[in-house]
Amino acid sequence: MPDYGDFCAVQLAAEVVADRWTPLVIRELVLGNTRFNDIARAMPGMSRSLLVQRLRHLENKGVIQTWPSPTGRGNEYHLTPAGQDLHRVIDALGRWAIEWLFDEIRPHDVPPTTLMWWMHRRVDRDKLPPVRTVVEFRHTAPTPQTIWLILDRSDVSVCHQHPGFEVDVVAAASTDDFADVFQGYRKWHEAVDEGRIEVTGAPRLVAALPRWFLWSPWAEVTRERADRAARTGS
Repeated sequence: MPDYGDFCAVQLAAEVVADRWTPLVIRELVLGNTRFNDIARAMPGMSRSLLVQRLRHLENKGVIQTWPSPTGRGNEYHLTPAGQDLHRVIDALGRWAIEWLFDEIRPHDVPPTTLMWWMHRRVDRDKLPPVRTVVEFRHTAPTPQTIWLILDRSDVSVCHQHPGFEVDVVAAASTDDFADVFQGYRKWHEAVDEGRIEVTGAPRLVAALPRWFLWSPWAEVTRERADRAARTGS
């Protein structure tokens, strides 16, 4: 294979972003994760030592900057202007995969803990109630598990044990059905109407819940592609 060296712009870009896991690290940064543990939780298959290497690599290439955490403990990672410009690249990769690798996407393989972590970072805080709201997500299958989201306009938390606060809304479904909604294969109200998701709580909160989430950045693209596949079989 020829070495195009510094004469090829694609090779220069690939040396920055094309190592294994690096595009996913950039995805997390683009989606607003700035803390090491938050980035790591979104990619459970990546070792922490490798994440350290990839973050250092991106910093050396001018994609991110390391800032001291406001809490005084550890650091935060923020995209530079060059890093922010990669939003277009990540979005294009996601859209390309949905269009051309649609049959290979396996949305139902996501574990409950990973799905709930994704959901918590895609909360529209401006749409939340003015007071703290606790939503209990009961994953009924394939592995029964209950996870709580504590929703507050100042912070959103994921709890794997009962948080000790009164639960305001309970949503029960299989992880597959929750994933279908998050990724765009089905809308929340459709899953509820079909009996795939059961929601209980104060009626005003039950009605408002789907508006609290932004869902996957590619939910609309996925929905359009799924509808086309249903119509044409391809």
